[in-house]
Amino acid sequence: MILIQKISKQYGDQVIFDDVSFCINPRERVGLVGRNGHGKTTLFNLITGKEPCDKGTISLPKDYRIGYLSQHISFSAKTVLEEGCLGLPKHENLNEWKVKKVLAGLGFLEEDFLRDPLEFSGGYKIRLNLAKVLVSNPNLLLLDEPTNFLDIVSIRWLERFLNSWRGECVIVSHDRCFMDSVVTHIVGIHRKNVKKCTGLTGNYYERVSKEEEVYEKQRINIEKKHKKTNEFINKFRAKARRASLVQSRVKRIRKEQELEKLDKISTLSFSFNFASFPAKYVMDIADLSFSYSDDSPKLIDNFNLAVAKNDRICIIGKNGKGKTTLLKLLAERLNPKNGQVRYHPQTKKAYFEQGDTANLRDDLSVEEEILSCRSGSDNKRSRDICGLMMFSGDNALKKISVLSGGERCRVLLGKMLVTPANVLLLDEPTHHLDMESCEGIIDAVDNFDGASVIVTHNEEFLYRVAKKLIVFHDNGLFIYHGGYEDFLDEVGWGDTNGDLTKEKSEDKNGINKSVSIKQKKKARAEFINRRSRVLTPYKNKIPLLEKEIEEREKVLKEKMEALIDASNSSNISAISELSRFVQELQGLIDTGYEELGKTTEVYEEKIKEFEEEEQMF
Repeated sequence: MILIQKISKQYGDQVIFDDVSFCINPRERVGLVGRNGHGKTTLFNLITGKEPCDKGTISLPKDYRIGYLSQHISFSAKTVLEEGCLGLPKHENLNEWKVKKVLAGLGFLEEDFLRDPLEFSGGYKIRLNLAKVLVSNPNLLLLDEPTNFLDIVSIRWLERFLNSWRGECVIVSHDRCFMDSVVTHIVGIHRKNVKKCTGLTGNYYERVSKEEEVYEKQRINIEKKHKKTNEFINKFRAKARRASLVQSRVKRIRKEQELEKLDKISTLSFSFNFASFPAKYVMDIADLSFSYSDDSPKLIDNFNLAVAKNDRICIIGKNGKGKTTLLKLLAERLNPKNGQVRYHPQTKKAYFEQGDTANLRDDLSVEEEILSCRSGSDNKRSRDICGLMMFSGDNALKKISVLSGGERCRVLLGKMLVTPANVLLLDEPTHHLDMESCEGIIDAVDNFDGASVIVTHNEEFLYRVAKKLIVFHDNGLFIYHGGYEDFLDEVGWGDTNGDLTKEKSEDKNGINKSVSIKQKKKARAEFINRRSRVLTPYKNKIPLLEKEIEEREKVLKEKMEALIDASNSSNISAISELSRFVQELQGLIDTGYEELGKTTEVYEEKIKEFEEEEQMF
């Protein structure tokens, strides 16, 4: 158990935590949520001891090992495999197979194992850091945005890995689907405090919303009551025969303090600036081909697609297959080897490039950077956009140099809003944003009246936005005419190497056909029903056991306090009775934990068995 007791932390005038307490119990997988800048990384630094608490304590068991995924990159070995092996505990330093298994799961090919780590892109370097953490066999995993730069196949491998993890785990992620597939509890940082609840992110946000709704109703009721009381006091203050009543009301007001009105928390909520469009199609892609050199294989070969004015297209597939390259070709940032991208004369593009934050000028303020992308933009319009991007007031004057990765992404989005557009080209727009800001992006794209073509690995985004998919697989790509949920039902991701599960062909209209879809869908439906019948009893039993233990521990605490009082007053009969009750109750709690542990272990083993079986579909 990790016990965090009454901790406080602030930087200058900025209070991050104020008297925060919670615990992480054995084998809990905790999702840590909160707005960017509200203290998620700070909490990780406090747990690892990189920073001290201003007040309070963090207690860890003896010889407890922590594995922390940091975005800081530093490699010393000559090959990827050797660097990965540096993460192994000393007594396992010969277990290369473990490292190879994890590296393969995270998307490294066998021929990559002997390459220099410094040859790889930033995304693959982060993956290598993640591999070192995962093979280090710690008691606690602290993972800060582990899905950044992972493709969907690698994310799904990581989900399976974490669901079979036998230690504790705390995860920060903007990817709601990933988090909900892994965690058992949510810890949310909200208004300088921490709330912990069982279940998924939806449970937590619903609880916070209800609590704040109740608080606001309470505050308004108290305010109304005080107003009426003050009116009574002012009316009868001068009348002697009402003096006692007046004094009584004055005392009541002093005892019942007014509740402070909750500060409004900024939320990324905006809409893209739509430019009207008269025609049916915004662009036509004809026989498009591309490779980075004459000697390298073609990433895109004779690709054809007409993009309608209301199309919502998502580009998916493993990393390194050409998704970002295709988007750059559509944005006319790269020139094709063959073929062409033809735009309607009235098409206006808005392009968001994943790594483009490096091109922001550090010496400019947020407001100046947004103004710089279009001459003639006025300061009021720029300030309005700053507010939409959560840079209200003096925050609009912040220099780019001091902004976090998430804040820089919001500046890029702000720059897109200056110019009206009727087609959005977005490359991983949710990277570096917190979960609430991701919701803002999804809503903005969903409500956009024009066309959108988006590269994303965020499955929440895919479920809610995609109406058509461009799928990269093996050494080619194909068009799937349907949403992401239909894609998973009819095609799916297949095995951990990302091979799609069905043979595919395209007719002359480019529509995909699958082999034996009905048979495979029927077998999968039977599997899902059987899995539900087996797992549901365990899934229902675990929270009941947790609740029973929690209630007994609450009673135990009360009886322990009563026992202390009885000891202080030397009440022998009460001491005897309470001691016997406490001993019996402690036995029931111990038995409850034992049953919970066994039930959880069987449940997780069953999950693992079904996950292995699911690979067949």
